[in-house]
Amino acid sequence: MYASVEAIMEFLEKRPLYMLEELAAILRSENGCAWDREQTSRTLKPYLIEEAYEVYEAIDSGADDNLREELGDLLYQVYAHAQIAREENRFTIDDVARGIVEKLVYRHPHVFGGERALNAGEVIERWERIKKKEKAHRKSILDGVPAHLPSLLKAYRVQQKVSRVGFDWEKAEDIVAKLDEEVAEFKEALASGEAEGGLDRMEDEMGDILFTMVNIARFFGINAEDALNRTVNKFIDRFRSLENDAAALGRKLEDMSPAELDGLWEAAKLR
Repeated sequence: MYASVEAIMEFLEKRPLYMLEELAAILRSENGCAWDREQTSRTLKPYLIEEAYEVYEAIDSGADDNLREELGDLLYQVYAHAQIAREENRFTIDDVARGIVEKLVYRHPHVFGGERALNAGEVIERWERIKKKEKAHRKSILDGVPAHLPSLLKAYRVQQKVSRVGFDWEKAEDIVAKLDEEVAEFKEALASGEAEGGLDRMEDEMGDILFTMVNIARFFGINAEDALNRTVNKFIDRFRSLENDAAALGRKLEDMSPAELDGLWEAAKLR
């Protein structure tokens, strides 16, 4: 048997991070939780992603209590993965912490070494140089881009990395012209239909449009993910307003004509 809940909470007040490590071990122990014992790093992957997105959402909400809670959920995922590795004699949470501390100290010589203070741009440039030295085995500057990043973020990271070696647009009008070119190619693919590749070609051209849009956003300092998320949320708010208006009229959306739906939509946009 383990200590009582009261004893655990008392200890938690003194050493919360140590207790979190112990908690991860207890949950996976013989006297712990059957579900936790069955988990592997692979089966926990979806929860890690989910918790990270919930932190992202909590930041946007501006609610500190929510952010604190979601950061705790994400932190536990780190400890859970480290506990699994500990059981398999691969590494421990101390190894994880030691590794990130050593990395941050090494990559901040202007803070922890004798090098001069830098502005933010110079810090990033030096960070990339140090990182490149650490990862000398990589053959491409793009090797460090995670393969499973969400597509918008992956496009941004790829474009950001190549821009740092000078592979970038010089003028805003040139990149906007590139968008016009990609849209024209999509229209050609749409017009050709099944005759010249059909859906596969349209998918390729749509991908080019989206990639270019992310590049335009990056060029102007706009976060494409945030911009799209804002638009999606705006659409959701307006559509809910449309639904409420239809309900107030005693109508079902599926029974309304396109013209009626457009009228409700335009009214929702004015709110």
